[in-house]
Amino acid sequence: MEITHCPSCGSSHIEKVEGTVSRDFDGETYSVPGVTYYACPECGERVYEPETARALQAASPAFRGQLSAH
Repeated sequence: MEITHCPSCGSSHIEKVEGTVSRDFDGETYSVPGVTYYACPECGERVYEPETARALQAASPAFRGQLSAH
């Protein structure tokens, strides 16, 4: 997957980033380290690669106990 323009604002300054993504759900913070995503410095939009989206979902307390390994 390669993104060259932000899907929200159209900026060409979007860049691929690797790092830790932290989220909050129902007062609980969870983090997923070492993931890749695209970040737009113009509007703050983040676009997650499919693997990153799956890792975030698997770590989320909202889905705890609902996902099964395939």
